[in-house]
Order: sequence, then structure tokens, then C-alpha cells
Amino acid sequence: MTGKDAATAEATLARLEWQEGDRAHVSAWRSQAGVLPPRRVVPADDTLTADTAYRLACEGTGLLWRGDFQNARQLLQAVARRLDRKSRKGGKTSPDYPEAFHRKRMAEAQRARILGMLLIPFEAGHVIPLRRAPDVRQACEEAYGPAIEPYVASLRELLGLVGAHEWRKKGVSIPALGGRIHPHYGVFSPVRGEYVALVADTPLPGVLAGNSLAFDIGTGTGVLAAVLARRGLARVVATDQDERALACARENIDRLELGGQVELVRTDLFPPGRAPLIVCNPPWVPGKPSSALEYAVYDPDSRMLRGFLAGLGAHLEADGEGWLILSDLAEHLKLRSREALLEWIDAAGLKVLGRHDVRPTHAKAADPDDPLHAARAAEVTSLWRLGRT
Repeated sequence: MTGKDAATAEATLARLEWQEGDRAHVSAWRSQAGVLPPRRVVPADDTLTADTAYRLACEGTGLLWRGDFQNARQLLQAVARRLDRKSRKGGKTSPDYPEAFHRKRMAEAQRARILGMLLIPFEAGHVIPLRRAPDVRQACEEAYGPAIEPYVASLRELLGLVGAHEWRKKGVSIPALGGRIHPHYGVFSPVRGEYVALVADTPLPGVLAGNSLAFDIGTGTGVLAAVLARRGLARVVATDQDERALACARENIDRLELGGQVELVRTDLFPPGRAPLIVCNPPWVPGKPSSALEYAVYDPDSRMLRGFLAGLGAHLEADGEGWLILSDLAEHLKLRSREALLEWIDAAGLKVLGRHDVRPTHAKAADPDDPLHAARAAEVTSLWRLGRT
């Protein structure tokens, strides 16, 4: 079981307890983020003011909603506005990395904890027994699986589930595929197209002429495996250790009619054997994930990056290439140095054959109010071409 799976399982097995009137109540608790239930819970309804809700949430008191569902959404927005006003009062500070990064992460965690205190009851089958509640059964089924008993979850997480469900239906346009990739809940969406374009545009190694095979390590939605297949590779073995990611990749590969070229394997990093091309897009930032989705962004102690580099030589054919897709944001945040990366490459018996760079165009790179703006503005995403020494 991965750390992500263990945290989610612990939270899912937890029970929520509260007093309502003269009766004690116990309910199942669900959290895909691995958040444990509040220790203190009080019933709340439409008479609760935003100021009181904000105070109770800051104190760690869960508010189990009994009123109108749409009023609960408005209350959550009101609490968020109070948090944002408090954050702005702190004023801007000059970036001091990595301290600025850690302060931002702590602030995000605190904000998520407070907003997660507004709780919604569910009946079996993911039905919300509140006035004006939407039908969220399919969105919850996709994230939680079946619900055979009543449970409680945070409204904030529920809204995230609904948003993910809409993204799954709509999909993300991938120009290199001439089609769309549909991310599942908890699987990172390929909205940053620059890394996909790098894999689509970098010249393929000549050794593929004799063995048209590639490994895609940590496939996620399957987008890079699909790009490689569309570039003409006869066989792509795509791996992931997350069953949810593999189900997502399988659905995308089948929708794109690439099942005859792409094989999906559940494993940590490499499948058995060797390949002339091995591609990996690991999480770019060393850090501890705080939710299932963040495992695609944060790599504790650079575990996946270092594991890929350490095992690449043993799985790469002679004259083959390993393609490492990596942002240098961690370097600008002073969380990892370029020297450390080059040392890991050298220690693994690898050499740099070349590098293709691109500057990201996402909105945060142009947002001067982001405390990490200077680092984001300087960020470069690279495809490192690696070979055996």
C-alpha cells in the first residue's frame, strides 16, 4: 500500500461522533485527502452567521450542516473571504526561498483545514438529504466507490469531487493527439501542455528503428504513452503503482483506439526487461503531499526522481535514451540544486546526451501577487536526454 492509499484508508475507516439534542450520534467519515474527522462537531443550519462559522472553524469545530445546501455553499464562500482578507492583511514579504515556499504550503494547509470544517451528511448511495441539494451520485461514485451506509464528508471536498467529475466529462484538449484526455479524480490533469509538447516534438532516437518499444514510467492519465504511440511506436509499456491512475489511463487509451500499442502494468517504476526509449515525468517539487492529487506534484525526498535515475541504466538498451521531463522550479525555490541533479545522474552511470527546454505559459507565472512569482517567472521545463556511460 502506498503512503497515499494508507492515508486515505485511515481516514475512510474513521468515525465521526457528535451530540445532537439529547442523543449521541456516530457516522462513517470519508476523505479522499486522508484528512481525519474533526474531534468536535456541532449541528449547524441556516441561522448560523458567517462570523460565527469562521470562529468555530478556526477553533477546529466541525459544522454538520442541517439547512439548505445552497446556503451551505454561500457560507463556505463567506468563510473563504474572511480567510482571504486576513491573508491580505499580512502584507507582502520579499521572497526568501525556501522559507517562502514553506510559508505558502503552511498557509494553504491551514486554509484547507478551516474550510474543511463545514460538513455535509450523505445517505447510502451518495444521496444528500438536504434542501436544494444537487445530484452528486456519479461524482461521488467515481471518487469514493459504492456507499452502502450513510456517511459525512466535507463540503469543500465534495465541491472538488464535482469539479473533477466535470473535467472528466469534458476532457483536456491535447493538440499532439488531435483529441482529448479525460482525467479521473485524483489523477493529475495534463493542463500544462509544455511537457506534452516536449515529448511530441523531440526527435526519436535512431535505435528505435530496430526495436520500436518504449517504457512510460508513472503514466498517470496515459497522455505520454498515447503521444508516443501516435508518433508510431509499435509498443509502449506504461506503468503506474496507483490503480486509479491505471484505470484512467486504460479508459483514455481505449478512447483513442491505441489499445493495440499500449500495455498498462501496475508496478513501482520499471516493468521487467529493457527498452531503447524510457520516458518519465516525475513530480517536480520535493515535498510532502497533502492530498491524493498532490502526489503528482510533490515527491518526498525526490524519491521517484532518484529511483528513476538509479534504475534507468539497468532497463535501458545500449545506445538507448532515457527522457526525463523535469521543471527547474525546485531549483529556483532552493529545494533541490542543479548540482545535486547532475550528481544523481552521474552516480547512476548515466550521461546527458542533450536537453530541450521550454518556458511555461501558465497563469501563475504571470501573477505578481503569487508569493512564489519570482521563482515561477524564471521556471524552465526541460526534457533531459540521458544515456548509459
